[in-house]
Parts: sequence; C-alpha cells; structure tokens
Amino acid sequence: MEALTAVAPRSRPLEPDERGMRELAAAALDRIVRYITTLPRQPASDVAGGDALARSLVEGAPEDGSDLGGLLDLLFERAIPPSFNSAGPSYLAYIPGGGLFASAVADLIADSVNRYTGVYTAAPALVQLESNVIAWFAAMLGLPPATRGWLTSGGSLATWTALVTARRERLPEDFLRGVVYTSDQAHYATAKAAVLAGFPEGNVRSIEADGSQRLSPERLAAAIRADRAAGLTPFLVAANAGTTNTGAVDPLPELADLAAREGLWLHVDAAYGGFFCLTERGRRALAGIERADSVVLDPHKGLFLPFGTGALLVRDGQALRRAHELTGTFMPHFQEDPDRIDFCAYSPELSRPHRGLRVWLPLKLYGLGAFRAELDEKLDLARYAAAALGALPDLEIVTQPELSLFSFRLHPDGIEGEALDELNRRFLAGINGRQRVFITSTVLRGRFVLRVCVLSFRTHRDRIEMLIEDAAAARADLLER
Repeated sequence: MEALTAVAPRSRPLEPDERGMRELAAAALDRIVRYITTLPRQPASDVAGGDALARSLVEGAPEDGSDLGGLLDLLFERAIPPSFNSAGPSYLAYIPGGGLFASAVADLIADSVNRYTGVYTAAPALVQLESNVIAWFAAMLGLPPATRGWLTSGGSLATWTALVTARRERLPEDFLRGVVYTSDQAHYATAKAAVLAGFPEGNVRSIEADGSQRLSPERLAAAIRADRAAGLTPFLVAANAGTTNTGAVDPLPELADLAAREGLWLHVDAAYGGFFCLTERGRRALAGIERADSVVLDPHKGLFLPFGTGALLVRDGQALRRAHELTGTFMPHFQEDPDRIDFCAYSPELSRPHRGLRVWLPLKLYGLGAFRAELDEKLDLARYAAAALGALPDLEIVTQPELSLFSFRLHPDGIEGEALDELNRRFLAGINGRQRVFITSTVLRGRFVLRVCVLSFRTHRDRIEMLIEDAAAARADLLER
C-alpha cells in the first residue's frame, strides 16, 4: 500500500485562511470598483493592439504561483481595455449586456458555497429560488402556471433545447421530414439549433420578411402548403419578438392562429425583446407571446445581467421533462411532485452552475419596478435618438424603433448602390472613431445600414446626445468638405 504524500499546512495555498480570503477579495474588489466607477470616461470601444497583446500572452501552464497584484495589473491595465466596452454607457452596438454588480455579488456567493442544484434533493431551498425565477418569467409573459423551464448559458442553447423538445413531442423517431419555418430576419441561432437538433439544413425554411421586416403569415401559409404537397411534415414556426437586425416584432397573434390551425409548435425568440413585457408599451408590442409553446429569453440582455444568462420557457412543462428525463443508478430519486424541480430532468445539463442566484438576488434586491423604469427609459431614448437623427440633413431612418433598436443611413441625392454603401461604411467609421459611442451595422435587402440598440442600464440621455453630435460631425466631415 502506497504511503500518502504529506502536505504541510503552511503549503496549502488552495485553502487560504480568513485573512488571506479577505485580502484576496479586497484586492479584487478595489480594482472592480475602480473599473466600474470610471466606465463613463472609458472609450466605447478600442481594440487597437488587442491582437498583438493576445499573441504575447500565449504561454504554457505555470508550475509555480504568481503575485496577485501583478495578475490584477495584467487584467485591468492590459487585457480588459482593448475590447468592446459592453459594460459601458456608450455601448449601443449589437445587443448590449450591462452586467449588474449585484449579479456579480450573487455569483461570488453561489461559487463560494458551491451547492449543486441539478437535483432538488441536493439543495432544495436554492433550487426553489431558481424555480421562482422561472415562474416569475412565465408570469411576465402571461404563460400558464404549468410552464416550466431552465436558465441556460444564452439564447442559442435555449433555442436548441426548445427545438429538441418540439421535435420529440410533435414528430416520430424518424423525424427527417420535419420542417422548421422562420423569417429571413431571424437570428442565425434558430437555423443552427435546427441543424444541431438533427434536421437537414434544407428543412429550415427562411421566409422572406415583409416591408416591415416581419414574418408574413400569408407567405408562411403558402410555404406550409407547398411542403405538405411535397410530402414533408411542417411542425414548427419560430417567430421573433424583436429581431437582432432591426428590432422587428413578428405578428404574433396571427402566427399563433396559423400555428393552431396547422398543428405547428409556435416558438418565439424573445431573447432581445421579451423583458419589455414588463412595460405597458412592451406588452402591447408583444401581444400574442402568451400563446407560444416555447419562448427564449436572455436576462443578460433585457434584465442587464452578466453574459451567460439565458432562459427557456415551455408552456407544457411536462413536455420539457419528457424530452430530457433520463437517469442513472447513481442518481437520487427524481421528484414526482411537479412543483419540486430536478433541473437535470428538464434540461441537457447534469452538472450546472447555480445560475438562479444571479437573477434572483437583483430582482429581490431592487424589485421589478426598478427594471421596468429602466426599460421604459430605453424605449424613450430609442425614439428620441431616431427622431433627432432623422432630422439631420441627408439622413434616413430605415427602420423605426418598435422597441429600443432601429437602423439608419446617410442617403444624399444622387448616390446609390455600392457608392452609397461605401459612404455609410465611412459614416460608421466616423462615428465610432470618436470613441464616445459604439454602434454597428447590418445589411437589409442588400443595403448597408447603421443600427443602434439602446439597452444598457447605464445608458442615459447624455450618451444619446453624444451619438447625435458625433453622427452630425461625421456627416459634415463626409459631405461638407
């Protein structure tokens, strides 16, 4: 029998004493607070030198430890700055993810106590807190009490899980004739999820959106008829509750009627827009979402949480369980009471972080009213920005903000086609080059356009004024010199 290797107590760096833990946390907190409080003065985006720095950091695994101060210097002074500043107030690009500090504190607690929440019996109270979060989300959308779901790493995994659930509920084991329908404005995560769920790429129908960038029920119905006539099996339509390109909301009531008539599963991608249901205007814009069979949400978008916080809700919670429940002899007995959730029986994950705390703590700490007020402000800011930009000479609002996202471009008389696209590429570079705000672009019907998404809880009227000023200055540089 081999002798155990003795380790002296003083040589156990993985088990710091109380003083060591406090010093470690204090040193990190000092840098974090300094970083967050200086966000208003940081560039909106500055990736200059980032690639060279990344290459310089390639190294082998260390055998010996390093000084904490030097490691924090590396992170906060070198590695973090050359990046998209998605935590800052000037980030109006893609879909912002703000990163509430209270959620970071929740993660510190969750990671420190390190409780397992994949099965109910391992941490009943913590699982219940996470189950409460899912129930709150369902209630926000008007889904029934039988709704179940889970917190995911983001909308992509949530979409994949929804498609697998729908496939197992609505199609036979030989499911390769099943067809998925969505808009050509849908996030590519929908098509990717369908392929990863086992469907041939050719079975994903991308229906051309109408003039408002929405999925047309008439075009969808025609595609369904054609596929049925060809011997295929239409089974799921993925609607949008706020597209990434333009923020468009598909006609959810009409699509719900069509799905019901045709026996299709109605999935709604509300990753960006879903939490606007907390507001009166959002509820009106998203009417019909309560009829969905499944909904994807991203709390790291509309609830301003750290990246890596998605959610899936399934109207028939037992369908979600039927799609995922498998067990092993080493596992504890799963709960028979449907109100006692074993998350591993409702999701593909067995090992999982305790994501629920990063949602539960800020919602309990601040209340829904605080989030509702922030979302209402973002709706107001987007409308104000679109109106002010639209008033600039030669500037065209291509898509109006239905929620908090819109698109625009320069369109002087006499410039069209590739010359117009190139002008707008320079226009975008001129706005972002000032580093006070950061916006992005997309292509709509072959047109290069600029897009703005207002969604950070740190973004207020002053940043929108900067956007307007920088757009006016960039326009003048291009057209008045």
